[in-house]
Amino acid sequence: MTQQDLERAVCAVICQADGIRAREIAEKLGFERKTVNQVLYSSPLMKELCWQDRDYKWHGLVMQARPHAGLQELAGYYANVADFLRLSEAEWLDALTEGCTNIGRNLNDTRGLIHSFRDCRETMLHLFDDLLALLGKSCLDWEIAFELRLKRSRYVRIYADVLIITENRIFSLEFKMKDTIDPDEVRQAAKYVPFLEIVFGPEYEIIPVLVLTKAAESFDFVPIGHSDMVLPVRSGDMLFNVFDEYIGFLN
Repeated sequence: MTQQDLERAVCAVICQADGIRAREIAEKLGFERKTVNQVLYSSPLMKELCWQDRDYKWHGLVMQARPHAGLQELAGYYANVADFLRLSEAEWLDALTEGCTNIGRNLNDTRGLIHSFRDCRETMLHLFDDLLALLGKSCLDWEIAFELRLKRSRYVRIYADVLIITENRIFSLEFKMKDTIDPDEVRQAAKYVPFLEIVFGPEYEIIPVLVLTKAAESFDFVPIGHSDMVLPVRSGDMLFNVFDEYIGFLN
């Protein structure tokens, strides 16, 4: 079992319990106590996602059930889709920038960054216009997060631009304000998957997507590096097609 598999398993047990000791985690998973302790005390990611109380019980920062209580501690903005759609641009932007400050998101490049935030929001509004027309109001119960921050080590910062959380899938959307595909950006969109699998647990399928907001009617699957795996790359106006690939509402 890889370190990532261990982290995913231990985190899932913690996040599904109301406080649990290391011994109990080991018993539930059939692991040695030493193995569990190594994960709990040595993994930078586990230190960010879990905490221990005075009774030596471990708790998860993010609950692995809907709604994902605690996710606001890692995101610039988090809400259900209905609440997101009710906000004006100014209200949403105020909430996002305040949330980014709270999670330590660097806002120094204010002009370019705020422009990219607005670009993401506009694409999301068009997406939910399409989804509401095709799925009805069921998508209003989904969750949405902007600027999810994971600090895996002192030198690594991971920012997922937008997460759309359905009943059993999470669409991780990486936005680029361009109309051409860069292989490095394809890899960037894919690299968040292992960490999101740990945060949200085994009940969710993570689907990474690269969104090119300056492209039009673009719909492609692109290899991830030199692997056999492919990643969907879409223009903003074709983003609903990714959801159809996995949900199948156009059938």
